[in-house]
This record gives sequence, C-alpha cells and structure tokens, in this order.
Amino acid sequence: MIRKLLALYFLTLSINFCFSQNTVGTISITEDAFEALTLFNINTKAYLINNCGELVNEWTSNYLPGSSVYLLPNGNLLRAGRLEDGSSDIAFGGQGGIVELFDWDGNIVWSYIYSSSTFRQHHDIYPLPNGNILLLAATVMTEAEAIQAGRDPSFLIDNELYNEQILELEPVGTNQANIVWEWNINDHLIQDFDATKDNFGVVEDNPQRLDINFLNGGTGGNNWLHVNSIQYNEERDQIVISARRISEIWIIDHSTSTAESASTTGGTYNKGGDLLYRWGNPEAYRQGSPSDRTLFGQHTPRFIKSGLPNENKIILFNNGFQRSPEFSQVDIITPPESSLGVYDYTPNSSYGPLNTDYTYSDLSEDPSAFFTAIVSSAQQLPNGNILICEGRDGYFFELDSNNEKVWEYINPINNNNGNSTQQGMPAPGTNLTFRATKYPLNFSGFDGRDLSPNLPLELNPDLTPCNNLSIVDFNESVVGVYPNPTNTIINISSTQNIDKIEVYNTLGQKVVESRFSTIDLSLQNRGIYFLKIHSVGKIISRKVIKN
Repeated sequence: MIRKLLALYFLTLSINFCFSQNTVGTISITEDAFEALTLFNINTKAYLINNCGELVNEWTSNYLPGSSVYLLPNGNLLRAGRLEDGSSDIAFGGQGGIVELFDWDGNIVWSYIYSSSTFRQHHDIYPLPNGNILLLAATVMTEAEAIQAGRDPSFLIDNELYNEQILELEPVGTNQANIVWEWNINDHLIQDFDATKDNFGVVEDNPQRLDINFLNGGTGGNNWLHVNSIQYNEERDQIVISARRISEIWIIDHSTSTAESASTTGGTYNKGGDLLYRWGNPEAYRQGSPSDRTLFGQHTPRFIKSGLPNENKIILFNNGFQRSPEFSQVDIITPPESSLGVYDYTPNSSYGPLNTDYTYSDLSEDPSAFFTAIVSSAQQLPNGNILICEGRDGYFFELDSNNEKVWEYINPINNNNGNSTQQGMPAPGTNLTFRATKYPLNFSGFDGRDLSPNLPLELNPDLTPCNNLSIVDFNESVVGVYPNPTNTIINISSTQNIDKIEVYNTLGQKVVESRFSTIDLSLQNRGIYFLKIHSVGKIISRKVIKN
C-alpha cells in the first residue's frame, strides 16, 4: 500500500511509495507504474496524459463520445462521435452515428456518418492493420421480420428488434467509405418456438448460433443484445464481441467474404459467420443454469497480444451487473484451442474454461466498493501490470503482480459540460469514462512528436505525488532536489558525497551528465526527467519537472 513520506526528502530503504491528498488527477504513483501515455475520451475531447496527469495532447470534436477512441500507429486519432441530428430513431446508451479521423494536430482528415431511421453506429469501432475500420451498428428488424425469424411475439414489447451488425469500412476521400465486409447476428439465429418460422431447430445442439428467444432475465425490448465492444485479433483474423445483455463474449471469423459471413460454412474455420466460441453464460445455449453464469454485463474483452505477459489469453472487465451482491472484477481466461483460432468444444456441454486464470476484485470490506454497472475496461501492460478503468467514477488504476495499486488517476473533467474540477474538490459526479488505454513511450505514433507535457487537466494542480517519487538504495541518506519544478537550474544536496549525476528523458536517453551538485536544464525541453544520483557506490533516483 501507499505509505506516507515521513518527511520531505527524508527517505530510507523501507520507503518505496509516495502519499498525496490529491482528489483528482494523479492521486498516487510509485516507481513500479508503467511509464506510458494514457488516452481517454470525455465530453467533446480526447485527452492524452502522462503518469503525472499532465496533458501531452488533446483532440476536439463537435460531438460527444460515441463511445470509443484509438491512437493509430501513424499518430492519428480515430474516434466515434454521437450524432444528435434526429436522423436515427435508434437510441440507447453508447449511441453514436459518426466516425472521425484526426491527425496529431487535431485536424479532421476523414469523417463518415452511419446513421438513419433504420441503422446507427454505436459503442465501438476498431482500426484494422490494413487501414480499414471495423464499425459496430444496430439495425432495425421490423415486427414482421422478427416474428419470421422465430421470435416469440410476446417478447416484442417494442414491436421491433435490433440486429447487431459489424461493417468493415475502407475510407474514401474525406467523408466516404466502401463497405468491403459485413456480418450480422440475425444470419446466425436458432429457435424452437415455432416450426413454421425461420431458424427452427434444437437450441442445445446448435451452440454456434444465438437463441432469438433467450432474454437472460430481460424484458424482451428491442435492444435485447446491447453489444458494447468489438476488438480484433490479427493473428487469428478474428473479432471478439461483448454481448452485455446476454452476458457472453463471442468470437467470429473475419477471414470470410461477406457472403460466407452470412452462411454456416466458409472462411478459414469453415463455419461461416457462426460463433466460433462463446463464454460467460452457458444457459444461453441450454448447457447450464443461472448458477453456471460467470459474466455479468461485461465490457471490452480482447486477446492479449503475443509478446505480452498472459499472451493469447482474453482479458475483460466483468462488471457484475445484476449479480447478488453486485461487484466488479477483472478476469483473464484461456480459451481452449486445439490450434490457433480453432476452439475445443464437446457436444452437450459448455464452452471452457471452467475457471479464470486470473481474477481481480476488491472484496476486503464492502463488495460494492469496486463496482461499476456500466462501461469500463482492463488492459494487460508490457511490464506485467494491469491497467483498469472503473468507468462509472472515471477512476483509472494500475495493479502490479501483487495486485497492489502503483498508479491512480481520477478523471477531473465533467462529461456534461467539459469543465475541469479544481484540485482538492471532490471529483465531478459525471466523469464517467468509457475506457482508458495506455500507449508505451516507444509506440510508433509518438515518433517525431513533441511529447512535452503541459499543465494537468485539473485546476490548481498539485504535482506532489510525482515530485516526491523516488527510490533510495541506501540508509541514512538525506537528499534534497530543488527547486522542483524548475525553469533552469536544479540543485542537489546530500549528506553523502556525490560522485556524478545523470539526467534521462522519458525515452530513456541520457541528456546531461555532471559531477557537480548543480544541473542546468535550460537547454532541455519541457517535461519530466529522471535523475540518477551516484553516491558511495549507490544510486538515488529522483524525478524532476522542467517547466
């Protein structure tokens, strides 16, 4: 846990953490936090901050979130926006309608509207390696179409049903796109309600299809699925989907043609657009009971990329919605694969695994202390840490391998009006954040970019957590570093003889070396620097800020 510093600049071997009374922005940080830039989306802006909460870049749209945002390898920003022009009758949480592409400097280079009375983009988009974009949308099935598909008419309280659709867009010009691939869940339904209608069959024998009459305790409204995430895995050429109201994650094949995606055969795995894998609620395909359910309104399932800890596993935020008691957790699972992208399944059973490989939850006192019914995300970081966005409260925190919090940040921006909160005041009650994503400093999109930090987003910021961050490797050493922040000169005082001082930037490059106790940073860019103070065979590390 984070410990209070006993006195300013008095550190010993047993003190490895810092303490702060900050209420917004960076409220705690340790040396074990992954050094990266964090992207999140709120009101009409996307923000990129460093670990101290200082603003590195921002992008401004005319639209509220719709809801996801991504940095691209070339430094561009892809963002979904909420179109509120009355063009669509489809309205629910996560509604969007427009996709925008910005360059690093905030200029719009491409935008595309996907919104009408019968279809609308919502929640998620995803940038593909080939430059195309996956888009998640809801389309309207009329009452007649839903009944013909086998829906029980008593489950049509809105007299319509939403089909979930995924499109692959090839951007054209500044505001057009070619639709080069399409998938629809209504091509992959099963029902045993009415033998005279489409999709009739034995539900329990067809887990690769979705039971159109499974409501998971819902009311039968048009938004019966509420897919809230699509993520892509390049190695498998597969898409991972989160169906919130079914409490399942699905995997589908992307190697198909559009025609194959609507069928039950075709593509690499010869199952067309049927579900290759599903997990979280075996009752949905009649291979379990409510007690077998493991997911509860989850968000952002994604494969962990090769080369990272827990590679090829799936990490997700399990919201815990409608579970008793309600509490959230982060899960990591290993889908059983006989080969890459081919999932093991035994007929008349549920999809594995039975247990998670990793679960984080905070049940030490009140289970609901860590609970957000909606939004949120989890991300595996390269150093083994896990970044969690508890979206309801705009609270981002990073866990080390011992599930200790090594970085905490509270979004200070009000989602309703875009205003910032003053440090020392409670966080805004409307700082809900859909996701937070860390990008390592060697991310290609940062190449050649000015990453010099500006002031934090909160008003009257207090950078004490970062200023006091240090690790001291020997006892009885008193070190002073002042002034910090500085415009030019840094002075170092110590009870031990100083052999040399090295200064490194955030890219790990040494920019200054001196054998004197005064360091001149006047020629360096604004930003964060790390001091390595060599003394009697030991090293003291300190962080300083150049204004």
